[in-house]
Amino acid sequence: MAERILVVDDDHHLLSALRRQLSEQFDVTTAQGGIEALATVREAMEKAEPFAVVVCDMRMPGMDGIETLKQIREIAGDTVRIMLTGNADQQTAIEAINQGAIFRFYTKPCPSERLVEGLEAALVQYRLVTAERELLEKTLTGSIKVLVEVVALNDPVAHSLATRLREWVRVLTIEFKMPQRWKLEIAASLVSIGQVAIPLELTAKRRQGEALSADEQSIFDQAPLAGRNLISHIPRLAGVAEIVYLQDRGFDGTGFPTDGPKGNDIPLDARLLKILKDLAVAAGSGDLTKSAFAELEKRSAQYDPVLLGKVRTCLEALGRVAPATSVEVPLAALRAGQLVLSDIRLANGHLILAANTQLSLAQIERLRNLRKIFSFIEPVKVRV
Repeated sequence: MAERILVVDDDHHLLSALRRQLSEQFDVTTAQGGIEALATVREAMEKAEPFAVVVCDMRMPGMDGIETLKQIREIAGDTVRIMLTGNADQQTAIEAINQGAIFRFYTKPCPSERLVEGLEAALVQYRLVTAERELLEKTLTGSIKVLVEVVALNDPVAHSLATRLREWVRVLTIEFKMPQRWKLEIAASLVSIGQVAIPLELTAKRRQGEALSADEQSIFDQAPLAGRNLISHIPRLAGVAEIVYLQDRGFDGTGFPTDGPKGNDIPLDARLLKILKDLAVAAGSGDLTKSAFAELEKRSAQYDPVLLGKVRTCLEALGRVAPATSVEVPLAALRAGQLVLSDIRLANGHLILAANTQLSLAQIERLRNLRKIFSFIEPVKVRV
């Protein structure tokens, strides 16, 4: 798909002229004024068809060019911004650069060849920016997925938690109409990575509901710190490391770390991750029910009240808070991408994969190999 360009001006005659001049070389859309431009950009983002470049006038009724470009930057951060204006005073240029973070500043009338040259340079810049984001979101995320799957072989319960959190993050990102939150999605995948240093015997003791000593509980409390230290060694993941570190920090200032931020000073992604993680823990291996939200309401001071309300409304509206339709199938019928709703265990009761795990190709291959040696409890439940 060709990169798209949005031209914004309050003069419809000028818009028509620019469309005629540029359409032979570019895929041009026009918007008459800032308000229409913002609506057009939002619609494009919702359709996953963002504009590569926005060219915007300065003096427009209702919303001037600087405010328009500033808000476009918040909605579509990758979109390259250019100002084309007849108001070429120094103050306008300064504000356009500082507030709108523009790539080029042109004055009217602007020769078409000069504007075309600027648009071509802007497209190169857009490709550089999106290529870097693709590297971070796809290549890096893919590498982390491998790491998560390796960890999951040793701790299927932790993998089940990460799977559920990733699903909820993706749902909420769409329903809240938030920009792609790749840092939060990766943090959800690695939420339990700090527990790799905890002895398996101690993990089993906790999951069986046995009482922990103060020293044993301290080991679990410190797991987010261990997670942050592990993740911080990966380039560009400092933000992810901070989210993982603050996963247990309460909105009221309780929880680990004791000297951490509280309230709105806690990053939004960390506040959201705490809500989702505690919901998953309250739900256990079963479906998310209203009783899980009731558990969080008992300690509501620990959660951002606005976020908690939005999460509940969203998941209830989408039917996440209801038993999933399921069917029982033999292990041989399992396929990658399916969500198993019951534990997968050996005949002797040993847990191989926990309920609410979305099966990967690596896990299917592992199950296939294990079935050659061991007997399993069958059938298992999967979501329809």
